[in-house]
Amino acid sequence: MRQGRSSATWLLLAWLLLIVYASLYPFEPWRWPPGQQWPDLLALPWPRKLFPFDVSCNLVGYAPLGLLTFAALLRSGRGLRAALWASLLVGPLLSFSMEVLQNFLPERVPSRSDWLFNSLGSTAGVLIGLALDALGGLRRWQDWRDDWFEPHSAGALALLALWPMALLFPAPVPLGLGQWLPHWQDWAFDLVDGIPWLAGWFDADEPVLRALPPGFEAIATALGLLGPALLALSIARRGWRRLLMVLGVAVLGVTVSTLSTALNFGPSHAWAWISVPTPPGLVLGTLLALAAVPLPRRVNAALGLLVLSGLIALVTHAPADPYLSISLQAWEQGRFINLYGMAQWLGWVWPFAALVWLLGLAGRRNL
Repeated sequence: MRQGRSSATWLLLAWLLLIVYASLYPFEPWRWPPGQQWPDLLALPWPRKLFPFDVSCNLVGYAPLGLLTFAALLRSGRGLRAALWASLLVGPLLSFSMEVLQNFLPERVPSRSDWLFNSLGSTAGVLIGLALDALGGLRRWQDWRDDWFEPHSAGALALLALWPMALLFPAPVPLGLGQWLPHWQDWAFDLVDGIPWLAGWFDADEPVLRALPPGFEAIATALGLLGPALLALSIARRGWRRLLMVLGVAVLGVTVSTLSTALNFGPSHAWAWISVPTPPGLVLGTLLALAAVPLPRRVNAALGLLVLSGLIALVTHAPADPYLSISLQAWEQGRFINLYGMAQWLGWVWPFAALVWLLGLAGRRNL
């Protein structure tokens, strides 16, 4: 198999960060467990009762880790045996480290069963990767990637794979990812709160955010669809493949947004995310993406920079959906909060990460 930078490597890094987030949320307050010594912390307790939901999350959450680790090591040029043994160790070691660190977070409960089922899930992922490699699946994926995408597209492919996960967290406007700056402002106010000599420099009063006018909401929706479409066009080879990529992004955006609404407000409200400005925005974004199909890669990358910057600017000034706060109470009081928080972080970070990648592509000389 030809060596090269693999999208599995970028996906593996993203998945590692998500696992750390899910394992250590809310990251405070850190304190030494009273009356505990290191041998006590390393001897993880076995829970009195196993919950099927927790077991399923452990297995499903760590299976991609094993698969991605095996694929990334194999694609980076490691031998089959080295990739197999290394990937078999990564999951159990990471899970054990997370469980031990949970001893220092009062709101988290370390468990030997979590470590066991996390390890089983990671091992299952490795075995799936081994079976795919034996059947030629990894090689066929590489051949398909070479046929559809330009070289050096691993980062963009990883971003496109993470985009549907980012959409699982309800956005202030349909497909409107990137509302991160208001949260940075809140964190900055909390950081300087109580410092007298900084009191006059900051106005900590929360600004009143009004709903975007229908025209601007439609534009934000169009930009939310056009951004990932331009990212896909910047790596897809010319011809009918680009057309299918645009249509695939449109269908995926609608499907995941519907799934997100169904998860938050119930299946009967699955299409509630579509308001009056939404269909014109979806149509406009799709038409603009189709118009960009014949454009060169560098032009699509430059347009993607403008589109994502405009999207971030619009969603920064958009208020949160008032019905979302009601749904969040159920998530925050239940078992979904860690998974929900991961999708939230992806929704915040995704446009900024795409901007960085497109900027690097636009500035590359040897396209």
